[in-house]
Amino acid sequence: MGDALEKVLVTEEQIRTRHREMAAEIDADYAGRDLLLVGVLKGAVMVMADLARELHHPCAMDWMAVSSYGAGTNSSGVVRILKDLDTDIQNRNVLIVEDVIDSGLTLSWLVGNLRSRGPASVEICTMVRKPLALDVDLEVRYVGFDLPNEFIIGYGLDYAEKYRNLPFIGTLAPHMYS
Repeated sequence: MGDALEKVLVTEEQIRTRHREMAAEIDADYAGRDLLLVGVLKGAVMVMADLARELHHPCAMDWMAVSSYGAGTNSSGVVRILKDLDTDIQNRNVLIVEDVIDSGLTLSWLVGNLRSRGPASVEICTMVRKPLALDVDLEVRYVGFDLPNEFIIGYGLDYAEKYRNLPFIGTLAPHMYS
């Protein structure tokens, strides 16, 4: 990575441990109930794959892609569905899986959109939440880590489509995006 990485915030082992803990909570909470994991592309690919492998509860998976970012680092405020679900979620228990919650605006919109489709429930699971960046009141059922409002990369999180493949979460050096 050269000088692109400023520091590591969450190690690969910490991520694995937290996945096991969250999976145990999800297994208990959804015991005896149908569960559909909905990953939000592209960032949630790593999170959803690793979380699903830790679950003992049978579940289905589907994907959505939504965007409120352009090529920059700030939300545009306009949400677009780039890829919709292939699955009918009526009367299903939906667990949205995210990599990071920053402002929460896009995810709040997505929750409203999915609830309008008649599911039994809609909950959120995220690997990272940035509480100081939240602009909306958003109930998140499962949180991997609360982190400071810094530009983070790794474990699905990118900058200009790079660094998603890192096995840890770290901060991107400011000179890379300023």
